Amino acid sequence: MPILHILWLMFLFFLMIAWIWVIIGVISDIFRSKDLGGWGKGFWSLFIIIIPWLGVLCYLIARGSGMQERSLHMLAESEKIQRAYIQEAAGSSAADEIVKLAGLRDKGILTEEEFTAHKAKLLA
Repeated sequence: MPILHILWLMFLFFLMIAWIWVIIGVISDIFRSKDLGGWGKGFWSLFIIIIPWLGVLCYLIARGSGMQERSLHMLAESEKIQRAYIQEAAGSSAADEIVKLAGLRDKGILTEEEFTAHKAKLLA
């Protein structure tokens, strides 16, 4: 097999992968859109499935400007959820625990020795 055939096949394979990437990106944007109703999502999906090249081209012309905004909004929301989870999982800091212990000591629930022992344990 000549080298040009191999290069041509590699180029066609690259185009196929790029086309699949575009289709997945457009379809995920359709279903990510909050401003499209069920009928709109169904229409766009059907249009892209039946006439792929024309459907994707029309979608990019009609709604392409908002694709990046929707993607950034989704990333910001997932980052906010991730931060909330990390803060919840991490619990409170040593300083917060010491403040709580000082409050218990001030109320007379903990003695000074117990407070000092817990404080040393937290700072260690």
